[in-house]
Amino acid sequence: MSVVENSKLTIVGAGSVGASAAYAALIRGSARQIALYDIATKKVDAEVLDLAHGTQFTGSSQIMGGSDISVVKGSHVVVITAGAKQNPGQTRIELADVNARILGSMMPQLMEVAPDAIYVIVTNPCDVLTVLAQEQSGLPPERIFASGTVLDTSRLRWKLAARAGVSPSSVHASIVGEHGDSEFPLWSRATIGGVPVLEWEREGHPRMTQAELDEIAIGVRDAAYKVIEGKGATNYAIGLSTAHIVEAIFGDKHSIMPVAPVLTDFHGLSGVALSVPCIVSASGATPIKETAFSEREMRLLTESATTLRGVADSLRPKSGQR
Repeated sequence: MSVVENSKLTIVGAGSVGASAAYAALIRGSARQIALYDIATKKVDAEVLDLAHGTQFTGSSQIMGGSDISVVKGSHVVVITAGAKQNPGQTRIELADVNARILGSMMPQLMEVAPDAIYVIVTNPCDVLTVLAQEQSGLPPERIFASGTVLDTSRLRWKLAARAGVSPSSVHASIVGEHGDSEFPLWSRATIGGVPVLEWEREGHPRMTQAELDEIAIGVRDAAYKVIEGKGATNYAIGLSTAHIVEAIFGDKHSIMPVAPVLTDFHGLSGVALSVPCIVSASGATPIKETAFSEREMRLLTESATTLRGVADSLRPKSGQR
């Protein structure tokens, strides 16, 4: 892509996800300047040095970073990946308490040095943390949102494309709801080359059944667990999907993707961050309220909202507590 002049991206957290996001942004030229911030000085310095050694091959992007919060100053986009990682067998929701405390301590510091940035939260459970961070920061919902199910959607399109015998770019299907166990595909709107997914067929690729689609959806939902069990973390694909989101912001692309801002009267849902189709541009993320859902999909979306709202409520200080 063409790098936006004077654009600065900061990635908070130099773990496997943060480092992979920085690497993806660097080689894709997602921003003019990329900064990596982490309180672990030796780790972040080593990651920045390793990335910097490859800048001969990455065009005009620059990499910098360190453990001083001033590294974040002047950022146009801040991606937050810092937090405890998901262990084998652990759900994203089980990370909520520790990562809410980590994010709660960081947000005031980040807002002080980058008050005008757009914030993208990748740390899990990203949708729950987005609600808490938006309340704490006071940012308008379009300027602080979770990476949501952009990666889950990529996983879905990859599996459907392989089954249908086409390129993933020819598959139009999305995962919505929680970035987690209650997520689901919008099958009612899914098409392959403009053909409804259940009607697609070609030589060697017979029509899919609803049972097969359900099996594909379960595979997408559980994909992260499989990767974590085998290698300890998911990092490459989330790094690439994060760079994709960042590019939509810097390029003012008005791309449609299922990120998760805090919703206001989205089909009656408010005060919860859910992944729904949004327009992502230089202004941030704006939900597409005209998105149509089947009766079953609306019920699943509401159930997902109820689950996430309950987790967020459990993490807020009780009356009288500080």
